[in-house]
Amino acid sequence: MNLSSDICLLLESKKNLLAFSGGIDSSALFFLLLQNGIKCDLAIVDYGIREQSKDEVAYAKELASLYGIKCFTAVAPKFKSHFEQNARNFRYEFFEDIINKEGYDVLLTAHQLNDNLEWLLMRLCKGAGVSELVGLNEVTKKKNYLLVRPLLGFSKDELLDYLKANDHKYFIDETNSNQEYERNYFRVNFSNELIKKYKSGIKKSFEYLKNDALLMESKYEIILKQQELAVAKMKDMSYLAKAADLILKELGYLMSSKQRQEVTENKNVVIGGLWAIGVSCDMLFIAPYRKTVLPKKFKEKCRISHIPPLVRGYIYDENIDLEVIC
Repeated sequence: MNLSSDICLLLESKKNLLAFSGGIDSSALFFLLLQNGIKCDLAIVDYGIREQSKDEVAYAKELASLYGIKCFTAVAPKFKSHFEQNARNFRYEFFEDIINKEGYDVLLTAHQLNDNLEWLLMRLCKGAGVSELVGLNEVTKKKNYLLVRPLLGFSKDELLDYLKANDHKYFIDETNSNQEYERNYFRVNFSNELIKKYKSGIKKSFEYLKNDALLMESKYEIILKQQELAVAKMKDMSYLAKAADLILKELGYLMSSKQRQEVTENKNVVIGGLWAIGVSCDMLFIAPYRKTVLPKKFKEKCRISHIPPLVRGYIYDENIDLEVIC
């Protein structure tokens, strides 16, 4: 097995940081990158809930020393509730802090086919559209880096076979079978068995879903991205909620089916108290929601420029030039 030539070409000239755990997925990704001559540094988090985690951190440091690369480590606080969400937030804050300080171009994560199917099943059970069911993308543009997932086409069994065939070391996280966590429930009861029986068909389905998502994206065109402000020209207003859904997903927020319906019905709304969505003529505006007292002169300029009221607070707070938007 090997990484795609497109991914290798993308990564070979970049400064890469790998989110490492010592498990099957990230260990396989590390050695596949090495196999292709792609250098990456490691970042690992110790959540302090397993004795083995100390050995995993030690393994990351061992690899860093052996291959002459950097290894960044962090110890997470004890989370009293909502462990999965809090752990993810801590993890990505840690990664992004390293990226900002050290100037990395790419954050690599080892999500694979089983993870993608787990995502699909979880979203399916909560009510989701095509853009959410597509799940994880190979390459996602973040504010100041690329998030790249090179393993989405490989199953966990394929990665395990690769490690065994090449006698590469890896760890098994026993908490992955703890069904108190939602993702593990779907993994143990559904996704692993489905992948074993229907891997080929599942891979093809994800390809079809991605093509459908691309078709939806052709219904609008993003004409401006500045900080967390996105402005899109709608080519088909019936796809407004879908466009908002896809843009917010890129910004790290997942809309519920109820929120998508709210956008369809009202067009100008605040989602989750966090994101402002505004429509003016055939233009869609999305920005973080800010309750800011605006000067009359600024409000008048926004009115003349057809900028929806709900996004004006963010534009004013961030001192974004109205001429750029117009």
